[in-house]
Amino acid sequence: MQKSTITIDVHLNENKIPEHIKWTADNSSAQVPQSAKAMMLSMWDSADKAALRIDLWVKDMMVDEMSDFYYQTLMGMADTYERATHDANLATDVRNFAKEFYQKFRAQQLKDNKA
Repeated sequence: MQKSTITIDVHLNENKIPEHIKWTADNSSAQVPQSAKAMMLSMWDSADKAALRIDLWVKDMMVDEMSDFYYQTLMGMADTYERATHDANLATDVRNFAKEFYQKFRAQQLKDNKA
């Protein structure tokens, strides 16, 4: 059996707020650690039937970046759900929600910029 290791380094400031996130993976084509401004890690605990999560973002991540990140994550989750379950209808519902979420964010952003 093959094994792959993913390493995530989170650099915190004196208040334990993330300032930098870097990650590496054994099977990655990247030769140096990659930077990220946010991460969401979910693991399924089948014994407790519970999702275990780590959500982190760096202090200088902008709201529009977070909204883009959520939109793309929701779309990716829909793709994964469809591949795993072959349920195109529910995957489409998630995609539609993601699009509506992003449209509402953009509308709010435009409204805030006019004020």
